[in-house]
Amino acid sequence: MSEALWAQRPRPTPGPDATAVGRWEPTTPAELTAHRRQLSAALQDATGATGADEVAVARLLLAFEELASNALRHGRGPVWVAVTAGRYAWLLEVSDAAADRPPTPAVGRDAAEGGLGLYLVARMAAAHGWDAHGEQKIVWCRIDYSPDQPAPEAPVPRARGEGAAHRHAR
Repeated sequence: MSEALWAQRPRPTPGPDATAVGRWEPTTPAELTAHRRQLSAALQDATGATGADEVAVARLLLAFEELASNALRHGRGPVWVAVTAGRYAWLLEVSDAAADRPPTPAVGRDAAEGGLGLYLVARMAAAHGWDAHGEQKIVWCRIDYSPDQPAPEAPVPRARGEGAAHRHAR
């Protein structure tokens, strides 16, 4: 994986039907573990409403742990973590005060040494990225949970040589 796969891009805006699942402000790994348990309990209560299966819940919990622990380990406080449930997916946002430190995947590291959380999240998330606003950095991912989610629109193939200039000339 390259840094480009964790590109700076704005996080998606939750739709009008989105609901907050929770927001936490961990300061230690022990607190993060307690917050993960709280999220797990909240998700168990909400799975009937969302239709999420155990695999989707496990993905979100893993992403929560990986991104939040990265913020505690590599970022600067305060750290906050928020989960929002949309119609088809959860939006996980993790913020810290280290806008000058983008998420950087470990390159060339033996898996036995750890540090592969960004790879894991990138592989299991439907979308991911990060953005900065002043001193605040927000690392985010979208974890889909609904099998009924519509597929993204496929791009319409263009005829060869039909670029922006050609389209506007019509």
